This record gives sequence, C-alpha cells and structure tokens, in this order.
Amino acid sequence: MPPPSRRLRRGLLALVLVPTVAAVPLTLPPPPAAAADADAPYLVGRGISDVTGEAAETGMMGYSSFDQKTSGIHQRLRSRAFVVADRASGRRVVYVNADLAMIFQSVRQGVLDRLGERYGDLYRGENVLLSANHTHSGPGGYSHHLAYNLSVLGFQKGTYQAVVDGIVESVVAAHEDLRPGTLAVGTGTLTDASVNRSRSAFDRNPAADKAAFPDAIDPAMTVLRLRQGDKDAGAISWFATHNTSVTNKNTLISPDNKGYAAYTWEHDHEGVRYLDDTPGFVAAFANTNAGDMSPNLNLRPGSGPTEDEFENTRIIGERQFAKAREVFEGAAPAPGGVDARLTHVDMENVAVSGAYTTDGRPQRTCPAVVGASTLAGSVEDGPALPGFTEGMRSPVASLAESLRTEVPAWLKSCQYPKASLVPTGLMSGLYPVTPRILPLQIVRLGPLHLVAAPGEFTITAGLRVRRTVARELGVPLERVLLQGYANSYSQYATTPEEYDAQNYEGGSTLYGRNTLPAYQQEFAKVAASLRDGTPIPGGATPPDESGRQINLQTGVVLDSPPAGRSYGEVLTPPAASYPRGATATAAFVTGHPKNNLRRGGTFLEVQRLVDGRWERVLDDGDWATTYRWTRLNAVLGTSKATLTWRIDPGTPAGTYRFVHHGDAKNFWGRITPFTGTSSAFTVG
Repeated sequence: MPPPSRRLRRGLLALVLVPTVAAVPLTLPPPPAAAADADAPYLVGRGISDVTGEAAETGMMGYSSFDQKTSGIHQRLRSRAFVVADRASGRRVVYVNADLAMIFQSVRQGVLDRLGERYGDLYRGENVLLSANHTHSGPGGYSHHLAYNLSVLGFQKGTYQAVVDGIVESVVAAHEDLRPGTLAVGTGTLTDASVNRSRSAFDRNPAADKAAFPDAIDPAMTVLRLRQGDKDAGAISWFATHNTSVTNKNTLISPDNKGYAAYTWEHDHEGVRYLDDTPGFVAAFANTNAGDMSPNLNLRPGSGPTEDEFENTRIIGERQFAKAREVFEGAAPAPGGVDARLTHVDMENVAVSGAYTTDGRPQRTCPAVVGASTLAGSVEDGPALPGFTEGMRSPVASLAESLRTEVPAWLKSCQYPKASLVPTGLMSGLYPVTPRILPLQIVRLGPLHLVAAPGEFTITAGLRVRRTVARELGVPLERVLLQGYANSYSQYATTPEEYDAQNYEGGSTLYGRNTLPAYQQEFAKVAASLRDGTPIPGGATPPDESGRQINLQTGVVLDSPPAGRSYGEVLTPPAASYPRGATATAAFVTGHPKNNLRRGGTFLEVQRLVDGRWERVLDDGDWATTYRWTRLNAVLGTSKATLTWRIDPGTPAGTYRFVHHGDAKNFWGRITPFTGTSSAFTVG
C-alpha cells in the first residue's frame, strides 16, 4: 500500500463532512446462591446501571450534527447486563445491552480492563459481549476514532468515564446476583414497528433473499426469558428497527423507542425504581440487523405513525414491549449450555474466497473509504449535509470537489462504484480515524447463537451471515441472531448488490464491495471453532488509542448566580394547582451539569406529601419528566434549570413539589452541591 501523501495529511480536515483466545472452561467458583437448586442448569444474574454522560453542551452521537448538543435529560440512559453460567461445564458469558448509539473499541477496552482488575480471567474478551441499542439521542465523544468524535469536537472524558463505569457496574451487579436458574426462548413477528428506508437497494438482491422478507422488513422478534428459581429475573428481546424515533432536532438525552420499551416493562409493569438499591426485573431491548430498518413509518424524520417525535417514540416502544411480553409468556425451556469464541480480523486486508463472493472469484477488501452518499445521511431518519444525495457514485458533486481528499486510483478501483471521498483507512496511519482491526464473536446462550457484529448490517446482509453461521453450526436459522452494534463500530455492511446502489448504507460500507463476503468467511471460521470445541487464534489486538485523543470543547470555567440570587433559588414557581393531564413547571438558579453528572442519581425530583412526609415519586429517569438546562449569560456563567412534569391522568390527588439538585463551580475551581425546592402545588 503506498504511504500517505501530503494531501492525505491535509485530508484530515475533510473529515468534518463525515456524519455520522483459547476456549477453556472457566472453573472459578460462582458467588454463593441464596438457595441451592440441583435441577437448575444455569446460574443467572442480572444488573442495571446508569451510563448517562454529560447533559449539557456536549455533541450528541448518532446523527453527527454539529448543531445537536445536549441541553438536559428526558430519560436517563442505562446499561443492562446478564451473566449466565453453565453449571455443568463451568463456562459463563456476559451479555450487555446499553442505551448508547454504539459500542466503540474504546469502551470495550475500558470495560475489559476494569473487569480484569476485579475478576482476573473470569470475564475476558472472549466471553464478554457488549452491545448498544443504537439511540441517537445520547452524548457522544466516547470513541477513540476521529470520524465518530468530530461532530462532538473531540474526545469527551466525562461521558466516556460514565459509559465505562456504568457498564462495569451493571456487570458487577449481575455477577453478584447469580442464582440457580433457567432460560426459555420464544419467537414471534412484529410488522408495524419498522419500514425499509433503502428499498431501492434492497430490491437489487436476488429473489431467494427477498423472499425471506416479503414486506422488505425483518419482522422477527426473539425473546430470551431468564428466571432465578421460580421467579422471572429479566428478558432480552431482539428486534430490528433503528432507534431513531427522536429526531436530530432534539437536544434532550433519550434512550429512544427501545429505551421506552425497557422502561415500560421494568418501571410500569415490574415496579422497578432505578434509584432504589435493590435488584429488580431487567428488560433489554436489543437491535439486530437494523441497518435499513427505520421506525419512521412514513419515511420522514419524526413521522409515523404520528407527526410528533416523542409520541412516535412511545408508540414504537410500546409495540415492541407488547410483542416481547407476549412472546415472553409463551417461551419454551432452552437447554444447550453457554460458550463463546472471539477473534480479531484486519478488515482492510481480507482475502475473500470465491465461495463467498457474488461472482465466484477470489476478491479482497479495501482500506476504509467514506463515500459521498454517506454525507447525505439517511433522509428517512436524519439527513446530513445539503448538496449530497443518496446514490451518488462518480463524479463527486462540485460541492465536495474542493474539499475532497486525494484517493489513489487503485483504491478507487477497489471501492468501485463508490464515489470515494475520504480515505480514512490511509489516514489512520497518521491519526486513528476509523477502525481497522475488528472483533468477531459468537456467543451461545442455550439454543441461541449471537453473532456479534461490529456495525450496522442490513436485513439481507444479516440474513446471509446468519445462513453462513447456521450452516457451519448445523442449527436452525432461527437459532442464529445477528447482534448488531456489538463490541466495536465500523459503520455499515450491505450486500454487494446493495453496495452497487450506493445509497447511504452502501456509501457507509467502509471496506468495499466485498465487506459482507469477508464477514461471512471470517464468521464461518468462528462458528467452526465453536462447533468443534476447538480454540481459535485471537488475532491482532486493536491498538489502545487513548493516549492520542484531543478535545476542542471548552470545559466549565465557572458558574455564578444572577445578581441577588442564590443557587437552588426558584426563578419561576409552579402554579398553585394543576389538573391531571396538564404539565407542571418550575425553574431554578443552577450550575453546569458537567460539574457532577449525578450518575446513579438525579437532577430532578417530584415529591408527594404523604402522612406529613415528602416522598420521591418521580426523577429525571422517568418518561413523564424533563430536566432542561439553559445558559443565561456565557460570560458570567449563569444558567437555569427548568423542570417539567406531564401529569398522568392516573396520578393520585394530593400535594406535590419539585426538588432540583445541582452543583456549582466557583472561580477557584471548587465544586459545591446544592438543592432547591419549589413551593407546593396540588393535583386532582
């Protein structure tokens, strides 16, 4: 490969256009169970923790919009973890699904380091699967690759630490919760929570592939029911739809439709209260091959089934919850044990056998290149830059011509027919831009085999990987799931036929037309190792890029209250009374939320007077509340917090009040907590 040219070094600036181990039984003893159950084949543990990052003035991850910066919280983000151990073999696996846009290599490295410090080799890379639900409404800047930090203005240490700490805490909680238990699996179909946003590309696929998806969607839902003794401990529901009901105009942190589904099951139906330090039911709503699946049923951002983005979030989330609960109730016992295999592959340099290519001839993958159509974004979920359109091939639009980076002829040929715009693979030798070495993992949970894919696979791409793995393992296709957004992130994987269309998904398939055949080939090797019970070489470890991170965003310099005011003082009191269905509001003098993320806590409480005592009934993790931060004076550092509560029709009549918790930083850098309380008001 030729060395990077001087123009390639200058090309780093052009990235402002980018949108968006050997298998041995584990014999360490588990923690003691509450009551021995000789008939239970597994040990099952569940845990949940807060991964909410910086709630103000931090770029959000997913839409890659420079204008979308956090300004508060609609709902907090959670990490949901499960540990399952096979009591017969001693093997165990960790499964995590977090309310994040992606799991980046940076996060995986940080989590594994922390787990290693605590547990030694018990939870090593091979048996730990980290996945994201793919919300586009969380703070960003927690990757070690420039392409995914650029719109956030660099690496944000506070958000990164919140993500790593929260995931680790959820795993620790699951480990300490291990009890004798069972697994059960159920399947069903959900047809009104997704639509194909790239139909023209999907239609290029062979008839045999399209026949698997008559409506051009993947309606399959699979639910794993986890029990401890005779009690339900949790559930994992896999279903393919983008977590983009909330649009790129929103600036409040939200776990989106899948987060709402989890909240509804846990909070509304199982009585979980996240600030209580007691184990409760954990419901993870994971994504599969959702690369071309949109929840915006009218194929417009924030549209479908209604024209209100938060109502859409609720409806699409409710539909996933309702179907998952139905499938959960009919789940059948799931024997099969647990196991895992993992290897690392240099995806820029894979020689692909003709057994996996569309023309039957050997091919290769390419150094990563971002295509021009990537910059158009997905117009159905969140368009990116004007002047770019899906389907762009060559020549590149005149808008991009002056900014485009020189792409060598051999790389253009390798990436054909992509309109190659930014050769991130060549530039990564100078600075980490996009990943090259990716983890490929298959985890067995009872009869299910989770193919942990480090990116976004279209439904047909996912189908081909699943068929490949099922064939190697000798298991039914429905027992192989593609777990998307897992362990790392490398953008999209389309079929070669879809790649030729160069829609957004094809332009974002980094390693060229043979990216998917390479994945099929390499996952087949992992599957064969799992089937045969043999080790697989771990491959080259992705480099730790933590020492090469930059941050162009100014931190908190100081806070100050308005003249004559004090922190926590009420600026706008609530009304004296509200009817059910109304929205109660109060505003307070506050400090910057970056001073203390209050992870595991809250910036907001709604309290009710009960028998002469104030009791918390809602916090900033609840669907009915919002915490919004507004800067009043940038020079003096004055700001306010506006708290709202949309009063549910079933709310008990009574006396209520708002409480705001915050932290302020003075001129010398000292941070001091404070609490403000509103006047009381009645409801009902």
